[in-house]
Amino acid sequence: MPRFSIIIPCYNAAATLPATLASLVAQTDSDWEAICVDDGSSDDTRRIVREAAADDRRIHLVRNTGKGPSMARNLGAIAMASGEIVAFCDADDLWVKDKLAQLRVALADDAIDGVFGRIGFFRDTPRDAKVFSTVPSGDLTIDMLLGENPVCTMSNLAIRHEAVVASGGFDTEMVHNEDLEWLIRLVGGGARLVGVDALHTWYRTSDSGLSANLPAMLAGREQALATALRFGVEPSRASHAVHHRYLARRALRLSHGRIAPLRHALSGLAHSPAGFMTPLHRGGLTLAGSLAATFLPQGVSRKLFSR
Repeated sequence: MPRFSIIIPCYNAAATLPATLASLVAQTDSDWEAICVDDGSSDDTRRIVREAAADDRRIHLVRNTGKGPSMARNLGAIAMASGEIVAFCDADDLWVKDKLAQLRVALADDAIDGVFGRIGFFRDTPRDAKVFSTVPSGDLTIDMLLGENPVCTMSNLAIRHEAVVASGGFDTEMVHNEDLEWLIRLVGGGARLVGVDALHTWYRTSDSGLSANLPAMLAGREQALATALRFGVEPSRASHAVHHRYLARRALRLSHGRIAPLRHALSGLAHSPAGFMTPLHRGGLTLAGSLAATFLPQGVSRKLFSR
């Protein structure tokens, strides 16, 4: 039985999946299986997985019995995984080669249920990455998740199999922020998740992915807030401010018009000036960019803020 089961939902991922699988094969810790759950792809995704599986018997292809990434993750993580630790990876992201080795060390502590690390954001190649996430000190809390979710992407989380099963898995009715809602249920249910201050994951940014649909993300956030309330947690004013700062930056990067970034920035400041401006470089740059976007030509804004 492998130590790690890596769950990869796949849908028309032929352009990026070979690099994702290569980053798994390159891991310094070789005690893993990869379960690629195909969601009805119409491109060469299944062929790519089959060929990879022929070269490496740790790689497996299964068909999603339902539809959507939540169902695919549930199938792989709950029904198919044989490892003690479930690690998620999207079909367009990459892992740092010693990620699993670091996870093994962190999860040697039986009191820890899940681990996440830092993320580098790239568009074409990791060498282009200029933005990197941070990890909070101490255990992950629901209020942290309601601010700027430090896990950020499912590609950045590894968690014990029994904790996944106990959580009931992802809400298959949700398409946006389903990962946030699940993390809230995990933490609210008593799972202990901690960050490791080391780069673990390369996250491929896109102007057309699910996270580019800000209105839909906001609707999903309302469901996540309702879940948090079931555990008696309402977001602090600082968490509201941090979340709107995140939305302002997303609106800048995705060129969502002249007003949307400033609207989110001002909303964040109204909730908590200190929360929005901490740390100062992040809050200050977000506010300056949001103000500049109101008068800069769209082409200039796109060039400045799309990275």
